[in-house]
Amino acid sequence: MGTTIEWYDFFAYGTATALVFPKLFFSTDLSPFIAQIAAFSTFAVGFLARPFGAALFGHIGDVFGRKIALVTALLVMGCVTTVIGLLPPYASIGAVAPLLLVVLRFVQGLAIGGQWGGAALLATESAPPGRRGFYGSFVQIGAPAGVVLANIVFLTMGTILTPGAFEAWGWRIPFLLSIVLVGIGIYIQFRFTESEEFRGAVAVKEAGGGGERNISPVLQVIASHTKEIALAGGTYVATNICFYIAITYVITYGTGTLHVSKDTMLGSITIAGIVMVPALIFCGHLSDRWGRLEIFMVGTILTGVWALLFFPLMETRSPVLIAIDLSVELILMSLMYGPQAALFAELFPVEVRYSGASLGYQLGAIFGGGFAPIIATALFEHFRSSLLVGLYMCVACAVSFMSTYWLAKPARLTSCILRQGKENG
Repeated sequence: MGTTIEWYDFFAYGTATALVFPKLFFSTDLSPFIAQIAAFSTFAVGFLARPFGAALFGHIGDVFGRKIALVTALLVMGCVTTVIGLLPPYASIGAVAPLLLVVLRFVQGLAIGGQWGGAALLATESAPPGRRGFYGSFVQIGAPAGVVLANIVFLTMGTILTPGAFEAWGWRIPFLLSIVLVGIGIYIQFRFTESEEFRGAVAVKEAGGGGERNISPVLQVIASHTKEIALAGGTYVATNICFYIAITYVITYGTGTLHVSKDTMLGSITIAGIVMVPALIFCGHLSDRWGRLEIFMVGTILTGVWALLFFPLMETRSPVLIAIDLSVELILMSLMYGPQAALFAELFPVEVRYSGASLGYQLGAIFGGGFAPIIATALFEHFRSSLLVGLYMCVACAVSFMSTYWLAKPARLTSCILRQGKENG
């Protein structure tokens, strides 16, 4: 629930960026294209902040505990997103409006940068032996569930309000609802306990004198696991780029270029998000039986192939085919995203795991999803062809395939398997 609401906050911003922010928070003197790029740039700011959030909350999580880092991230996200819903537009305060939007988006990025690691580790470190992939997949559900929730709220607002009322104040409701996240954070604070694995690691350190606790876990993991962090980030590039093109860029492309209705696009993304939920659980389960890296590489290949069909199906303008197109895209991506929480957790030892997993995840995010809508928009604007956007997705899948391949090199794979076997009992 915590990851769902947190991702809801993050994705509500993306949906609003595609639908209303270009008109509300930027000067009317800008062309529609420049205003859209400017709005997507504020969206990207959240991704630029995520590695800093990973470092900050990774340190807290490895030194003071997974729970306190996760709860802090949830509370920050809930409060900041609520404030976004209260921001006055450009017409009221001029250039201060986009400036405040950028600042708040940056803080959103800090929060989401620390949230995933805490949720992933609480789930995987509490999993029964041999079930980390399955348990970790429930954390991954937060992303599509957040998309579904955000789109349902936006669809509801768009249905019950006139276009004028929606642009005037209706878009604020999805952001104000995020105050619920504060309540979830408080619930977690009083009802959850740290994993036995983390408590055991702390006990071992204290029994040995606790000297290592003076070394920053962020610096420690960067020094000792640089390749793992870089390759983990590379594995996440394809998932991130393809996902944000499928849930953010296609809204602009569908409504602006193909002239498909907003309700059709949001409805199709909602259906695809719902379908992705059981797919993630199934793929997490498969990774427990057949291996994380093997399932991951299959996902990169299939997603790359589908990327070449993605836009041709979208361009049929058929609501049914658009929904099928997006659903297949997210199902194939689940082969990568489902096992990811367990895979990243198993790459790092417990004492630096929060920092290592978070840095790898957010490194992939900054080079992946943050710039994906901007790059896709620029590619189409320059070449007037969606083929280049599809090839961009293919290249991302190739990067993730090679990163996963290098993670699977014998020495590193043996280390990963030994750690997985030891920690799963």
